[in-house]
Amino acid sequence: MSGRPLPVVCGTVLVAALIAVGLLTTPQTRADNVSLYHEGIGLTAAGALATIPTGETPRYLAGTRVLAPDPGANEDAIAAAEHLAEETRTWLAAGTLPGAGTPFADLGHDALLDLHALLRGGGGAIAGASTAWRYVWPRDAAFIAAALSATSHHHDAFEILDYLQAVQAPDGSFHARYTVAEQLPPDDRGTQTDGTGWGLWALAQATDTVGTDRERDALLTRFAPLIERSTTFLLAQVSDRSPLPAPSSDYWEHRETQVTLGTAAPVLAGLEAAARLHDLRGDTGNATRSTAAAEALREAITERFGTFGYGRYPGRSLQDAAASFVLPPFVAEPLPGAATAWRASIETMTRPGGGLAPGAAWPETQYSWTPQTALYAWTAASLGDRTRAIEMLDWLDNHRTTTGAIPEKVGPDGAPAAVAPLAWTCALVLLTLVALEQNP
Repeated sequence: MSGRPLPVVCGTVLVAALIAVGLLTTPQTRADNVSLYHEGIGLTAAGALATIPTGETPRYLAGTRVLAPDPGANEDAIAAAEHLAEETRTWLAAGTLPGAGTPFADLGHDALLDLHALLRGGGGAIAGASTAWRYVWPRDAAFIAAALSATSHHHDAFEILDYLQAVQAPDGSFHARYTVAEQLPPDDRGTQTDGTGWGLWALAQATDTVGTDRERDALLTRFAPLIERSTTFLLAQVSDRSPLPAPSSDYWEHRETQVTLGTAAPVLAGLEAAARLHDLRGDTGNATRSTAAAEALREAITERFGTFGYGRYPGRSLQDAAASFVLPPFVAEPLPGAATAWRASIETMTRPGGGLAPGAAWPETQYSWTPQTALYAWTAASLGDRTRAIEMLDWLDNHRTTTGAIPEKVGPDGAPAAVAPLAWTCALVLLTLVALEQNP
């Protein structure tokens, strides 16, 4: 037994606890200097994905992201480019254009063109055209699938879900990201729990957009493995002594030692989606189990996060953009107090350039992140707060690159920064425009 007096031990423990709380609740002060990697993207006549160097203005064939051939190009190259451009125009015409007839028509058009070019040139739902972004993140892919299904590009949406079904592990888990061709994780980042929740959520979103019962039933059959494996995995996450999932990296992509709202909320969204999908399949057993698990998790999130304002971690912690995930359109009903906490979080995450950071505790203090800003725009539109949604869309619209691409970040001076376009933001912008049309 130690000879140190007990009061000193208690004081040491208390100081350590306060330091630990401080790490969770005190914002960091790092200031980065991030340049714009490129102005945007284009497709060559051969269908390859190309990046546009910063400061250059590309020539696109009308209404597309296909690069116009050089003046000295041969007839075959010119014909190939025209064929690819016509293929793009046909693709656009086959779906809907969110924001048509509004000041955001061009924003929606460019977001769709960029998503199409990334899919066509990247071979799959890659996050962006820069080397470090040419991977498929299950989270980003899920949102892209949701956006494409919402704009009636069902074939592309289902192909993305096919990819997720193919790379999913037998236990229902996903790694943080995957290579396109080999369908393998490129590094040892490990599994990330939220991917399973987002995959099921996206499938439920896609199912809601198909036109007939026959199409819906075919979709449920096609994705039966994804539904069954994901349900098993999500139920296991909340079946231990604690109804909250185990710690996991989330969209921050940081290693975590305790569960975050960015993990717990997507698991809830996935369980609610599982209940709906199993109900449509006539599987009352799994529907009932998923509903019960979702209800228990909803109560646990409300108690452990909601009591303290839905911060990033259980208990008292700074607010996080995952506050959106406990509101529609991610869950059927807002969690108690979530809308109030979500509104309060906006000021805490606003950056000098006008957009939002991933959270109030995000370590870098200067750069706005477009995916979180677009995420909040979609949430606002879904809650009927048109004014806020339009303000955020207007900010995104006014901070695009010269090609119309939405960058990942915006600097304190308002300049676009990092990769452009970012597929996740494109998807969220499209989903916001659809929500505004559906909730006039």
